Parts: sequence; structure tokens; C-alpha cells
Amino acid sequence: MPQPLSTQLSALQEEVEAHARDYGLDFFETIYEVLDWEEINEVAAYGGYPARYPHWRFGMEYIELSRSYAYGLSKIYEMVINNDPTYAYLLAANHYVDQKLVMAHVCGHGDFFKHNFMFSGTNRKMLDEMANHASRVRRYMERHGIEAVEGLLDRCLSLDNLIDYSALHSLRAPAAPGTGQTEEEEGSREPKRMRAKGYMDSFINPPAAMEAERARKERVRKEEERFPARPERDVMLFLQEHAPLRNWERDVLGMMREEAYYFAPQGRTKIANEGWASFWHSRMMTERLLHPSEVIDYADHHSGTMATSPGRLNPSKVGIELWRDIEERWDKGRHGADWEACDDYAVKRTWDTGAMKGREKIFEVRRHYNDVTFIDEFLTADFVRRHGLFTYEFDRRTNQYVIADRDFLAVKEKLLFMLTNFGQPTIEVADGNFLNRGELLLVHRFEGVPLKLDQALETLEHVQSVWKRPVNLETFVDDEPVALQYDGTTHWTQTATADRS
Repeated sequence: MPQPLSTQLSALQEEVEAHARDYGLDFFETIYEVLDWEEINEVAAYGGYPARYPHWRFGMEYIELSRSYAYGLSKIYEMVINNDPTYAYLLAANHYVDQKLVMAHVCGHGDFFKHNFMFSGTNRKMLDEMANHASRVRRYMERHGIEAVEGLLDRCLSLDNLIDYSALHSLRAPAAPGTGQTEEEEGSREPKRMRAKGYMDSFINPPAAMEAERARKERVRKEEERFPARPERDVMLFLQEHAPLRNWERDVLGMMREEAYYFAPQGRTKIANEGWASFWHSRMMTERLLHPSEVIDYADHHSGTMATSPGRLNPSKVGIELWRDIEERWDKGRHGADWEACDDYAVKRTWDTGAMKGREKIFEVRRHYNDVTFIDEFLTADFVRRHGLFTYEFDRRTNQYVIADRDFLAVKEKLLFMLTNFGQPTIEVADGNFLNRGELLLVHRFEGVPLKLDQALETLEHVQSVWKRPVNLETFVDDEPVALQYDGTTHWTQTATADRS
């Protein structure tokens, strides 16, 4: 069972939070719970939420985390939940200096969750909502059977990345059944004429203007006849609104979509968020919180968190260094037209206008940027050179990964490519009545990310099980347009005849 904070840890929390607020951090009330290693692995398996719906994947996560901890491969130091109040967990076996570090780190996350625009539309009472979801799913299992509900959960969870990542801060609710314009509201196809006497009619209602309005209304009518009227990136929403599901199935799909949108901003801000929390725990620990006897332990644990390894991007390391770089650049005025125009390396190396705007700038960036815009705006050639960043590729001759490019633009392009849409292909609903047979047409918007055909075929099966009719997907294989179809029993592949750009 979770343990309340000891008197010593309660006093530590007050001290850490006082320092954090003095630095300018602002966060919701934070509630800590102390767990042993088994309990913290269990909560971590549930994504940090103590009450989740029953599903086999949580058990698999728990086994993996427990084995990793037992073999000394990993250790969970902290978890923090985007909620109001913020909930965070401490590992009971941690040393006192680790608890201090974790609390400082949590203050950084809490500030980022509260103020970054990506989280502005998230449910701040998600702890309660997760418990509500768990209760509803359990009721459905009692009524309809565990296998039926768990099978639907499997299908929904395989689709939870088919959402509109461009709309994370303004989640659209599904339309209520039966909504839409009535025939009277839609109006006549004829343009509205102004009342006029006969001899003035051609002046008040010019024939050319009337014909142009008639053509415009016809174009609008044809667009509205499309289903959907425009390509829909939120595939889960489209299925929730239009698939032939029973009420409980529609509710389960809606719950999984809501959770997907809740967790997505954390993935879209991993570098900025982890870097922000690490930046502030480092600042607070080294300037105010560490006692001389704790320096070695802190340095050991902090360096472990910041460690990098071949083939793996450490978001905490990249993030903290970028925040430090931004603060230094704005403190010394190393930005703007004059800085960019200077081509004297010796002058740039000692450039310092004494502007001291770094603190102000990083708080501004914390509010308005996600990982893509953060990297795009603030990654510089000098940063890439100083930190030794490079791209790599697999060399088939040596059967090893080798450095491919150290060029700044190549590194930046690779990072942005990885972060945009999580490096996943973009899928849209193009037609919900394809070939006028009620089939579903999905289109892969090729933006440099190819489909993995084995995963695409499996996903088609899950979409078809929800849509109940054949599902088609237009994509590219070896730069050639290809149409995939699954009708519930058989997969079909053929060359696509149309380019839907």
C-alpha cells in the first residue's frame, strides 16, 4: 500500500517547492506517494495510474519492468502525472539525495504540464477519468463477457495512433447521432434573390452574380455529399461516429480515443519536457539543495540519467543542453540580425552584450513550443558541432551501423523527421462510401515515411473488424502506388489506378 510522506520528506517537499517557486516555476499542488519496488512497477505498468481497465498488456508491462529491475538493468526513480492536483511517486528504497532530486525534477514537469500549450486541452482530472473508464470497462465485461470486451480493447489499442496529432490542444468531441442540417436549413439550390420591382430586378439581382452564386452553392453541395466532406485524419473519431457499433462498443472506442489524446502531448514534448525538468533539477540541486556529502551520489545518478549510447537519442540530455544553450545565448545576446551577420569566429566566441534575457526567454519557449518547433527553432550548427551530433545508417558490407553525416542540416532534418508525427506514416479517411458500396478508403499521405506492410495488413484487419465492411488503403511500395484491401477473410493487393494527392 502507498505510504504517506514521512516528516522528513514532507519538510523536504516544502523546501524544494519553495526554491522552485523562487526560481519562477509554477505548478499545481503536488501529492507524493511512497511505493516499494513492486508497487512502483505495478503503477508504472498502468502508465502511472493506479486504477486502469483490466487488460493483458498491463501484465506484460509489469513482468518486463520487474525483471529489468531484478536484473539491475533499470530503476524507476520517479513518475509524475499530468493532473490537478499533480500526483507523483517516490521509490521507498531511494537514498535521501535521490528523493531530493526527484522532487526538484517533478517541480519542472509540473510547471511544464501546467503552462505548455500542448497540454492546455488535456483533462486535468484524468486520474478520476481513468478510474471511471476502468469501472465502465469492468461493467461491460460482466455484461458481455471478458473475451468480447478484451478483443475490442485489442483492436482499439492497435488503432490508438490513428488520431489527428495537429489537433491535440483542441480535442473534437464526436457528433451526436442525428445531428446535421435539415432540408429547410440547407435551403434551396437557387441563390437568394433580393425583392425588387420588375424593371429593377436585373439591377438588384444581376444575372451574372446569380449564376456565380448558383455555381458556388452547387460546389458546396457536391463537397457536402462527400463522406467525409474532407479527408479526416482522426480515424478513431470517424469510426466512433460512423462504424456500425453497439453502444457499449462505441463507448469503449471513445474511451481509448480519449486516452490516446491525453497521452499524445507527452510524446510530442518528450525532449522539451524531460529537458525542462532536468534543467531545473540540475539548477536547484547544484545551487541550493545539495549538501557537500551528497555531491558524489548526485553526480553519479544525474550522469546516469543523462548518459547516451550508440543508436539511441536521450531526450533528457538533448533537452537539457538545448535549454542551457538558449539561456546562455539570450543572456549574452547571441541571436538576432547582428549575431547572424557576424562572420568573425573570434568575435563570436567572446560575444556578450550583457542582455541577461535568458531566464525570460526559456519561460517563453516553455509555454509556446513542442519538440518539433523547439528543435526547428533553436537547434543551431554550433550546438550540433559542440555536442558531436551526427546521423547514422546501416552498412550492409560491414553489417554495422556507421556515421553517415555530420552536416548540421542533415542532423536537423533527421531529428525533425523522427519527431514529426512520431516518425509514423500519416493515414486519413478519404471515403466512407468507397465505390458506393459502403467500403472504407484510407489513404497514406506519403511524407517520406513508408508503411511497414506487415503492420499495415494487421491494422487493416483491426479497422475492418470495427467497420464491418471491406477496408481499402492506398499507399506506396517501392515508390509505386499500391492499393491494399481486406474484406474480413482475404487480403488483396493491386496497383493503384489513381493518385490521390
